[in-house]
Amino acid sequence: MTDKELQEIETRCVSGTKGPWIAMIEGITHTSGSDFIMTGVENSNEYQNPERGEDLYLTNGMKEDLIFIANAKQDIPKLIAEIRRLKRV
Repeated sequence: MTDKELQEIETRCVSGTKGPWIAMIEGITHTSGSDFIMTGVENSNEYQNPERGEDLYLTNGMKEDLIFIANAKQDIPKLIAEIRRLKRV
């Protein structure tokens, strides 16, 4: 993977809605309502935080898709940092 490709991935990641992102799954993180991605807070208990970002919704996806997408916001920067570290070694 080239440095340019890594930069393009990183740019896409940081250009989206502010993180962190948290998968909110009915029956796991809350008892009623839709599954969604909560943005801009550190944990699911901050659902009433007035500083949190807009919620993101996924239609026609599985719960596992929602969890994957939500975690990608945190996982991708970690992967990029590790790739860059390994390239330096």
